[in-house]
Amino acid sequence: KVVAITGITVSSCGIAASAVAEGNKIPFVAAAAVNPKVTVDERTGKVKDYTFRACFIDSFQGRVGADFALKGLKTRKAAILTDSASDYSKGLTEVFKGAFTAGGGQIVAVEAYLQKDQDYKPILTKVKAQNPDLLYIPGYYEDVGKIVKQARELGITVPVLGADAWDSPVLVEMGGPQALNNTYFTNFYSIEDKNPASNKFVEAYKKEYGKTPDSMAAMGYDAAYLLVDAIKRANSTEANKIREALAATKNFQSVSGEMSLNDTHDAVRG
Repeated sequence: KVVAITGITVSSCGIAASAVAEGNKIPFVAAAAVNPKVTVDERTGKVKDYTFRACFIDSFQGRVGADFALKGLKTRKAAILTDSASDYSKGLTEVFKGAFTAGGGQIVAVEAYLQKDQDYKPILTKVKAQNPDLLYIPGYYEDVGKIVKQARELGITVPVLGADAWDSPVLVEMGGPQALNNTYFTNFYSIEDKNPASNKFVEAYKKEYGKTPDSMAAMGYDAAYLLVDAIKRANSTEANKIREALAATKNFQSVSGEMSLNDTHDAVRG
């Protein structure tokens, strides 16, 4: 008797969950699954009827990362380390490559690894030989912490850039604060954002959990209340009416900024 589903912070899980939701015609709002295949069927190119998300997608995040690499960090030769088992990592790799080269940069190496690997020095040694001035690692924090630590041990001192899946205190535990100097990542949300919804959320989260929220907490909250807002506007728990209300979302005041949903059911913020 479920009327709607929300959650998911991993793209591969989001893609799988959307297939179940579509098959059962139940509205699904993904919190932080950024691969385009979550909301758009890769075989047909058709937007999925019942799947939505509260976050931006790879095509936006990858372009922002490339723009920062080129203009903010003034880098021109990038090496990419990609988790070959992750739709998230592979998607961001392709977008970053395209945007970085279009902006005048050069990709000097692309090396693959697998989640939970322990020894990254062989691929890092190959990368170092190409003399990049940037490492781009669109991976998850546990792997990234180990990769950056081993990169610094090999004498790779260039900036390291990543994406939202870096956002965890565990990153520092794995990599160490010294190794993580000169590292950067794109993200959905910052507690430094002082919009009223964010202020209230941070205050309530600290009171409840005794610590500041990370971006996954914020996106989970936004996804849940995006769904609540749609149910209220639909004035119904009927799946099709909730779906229609979600698709019509405009100017929703979320923790991470004013949000509307576009034609592909992805969040766009003002």
